[in-house]
Amino acid sequence: MISGFLNAASALPEQFADFSSLTMNDLYNIAANFAVDIVIKIIEIALIWFIGRWLGRRLISICKAMMERRKTNESVASFTLSLIDVVVMIVLLIIIIGVIGIDTSSFIALFASAGVAIGMALSGTLQNFAGGVMILLFRPYKVGEFIEAQGVSGTVKEIQIFNTVVKTGDNKLILLPNGPVSTGIITNYSREAYRRVDMTFSVSYGDDYETAKELLLRLVKEDTRILNSPAEPAVALSALSASSIDISLRVWCKQEDYWGVLNDMNKKVYETFPKAGLNFPYQTFTLHVNKEEK
Repeated sequence: MISGFLNAASALPEQFADFSSLTMNDLYNIAANFAVDIVIKIIEIALIWFIGRWLGRRLISICKAMMERRKTNESVASFTLSLIDVVVMIVLLIIIIGVIGIDTSSFIALFASAGVAIGMALSGTLQNFAGGVMILLFRPYKVGEFIEAQGVSGTVKEIQIFNTVVKTGDNKLILLPNGPVSTGIITNYSREAYRRVDMTFSVSYGDDYETAKELLLRLVKEDTRILNSPAEPAVALSALSASSIDISLRVWCKQEDYWGVLNDMNKKVYETFPKAGLNFPYQTFTLHVNKEEK
């Protein structure tokens, strides 16, 4: 590096010697040509900048209109439009650098290596971003629906760029990363208008099954929230357990009535079964004791 600097310094007198042989008119012509070249470059750069910015704004407007028609989440839309604007700016800068006369291959290599490094550092974050985009495109759930995902159940409050905000029944806000959510199992309880309530009631051995069945059907008939469609209420003896007879009850109701029907039916059964002579069994154990003779 030092030797190169010394060689350039030693060449300066020769350059000044070349200029010393020129007339004043030649110097004016060189300066004028240089100024014209600079003006032309400035005009080219200005045209590229203004035309590029105009095309960028047009692209952003088109993308914004498309996302509005698809009702894309506002957070994702804002992030995407900002990303497009940054990419347009980078492309314009590379073009302007090339117009100036600087080799752009080194800049492109620098941007590529930086992109790879950033992508590796933010692999998890980019996965969550891609998961958010997939959720918004395929819409397995939307704001206001009750879902279960990643072991968490609650109402969707917001779908952000990287996370889904879920509000649980006990009023806790939980942020679920979009990446694992989009690739995992999602249970959406709000998508269908009707839901089946599955209940199991146990009575002791020796109790009359028909009495229990008639009592359950009467309780079902008294509840106006229980529907006969998509299927009529069904009562069946589902299992003979070790210490009880298990009776299953399946009824249909509207989505919003699910918990009310389940809780009220449990309460009614608890109150009416003993009055009808039906006993709730307790778990029993048989203990065998071997006595050894002395």
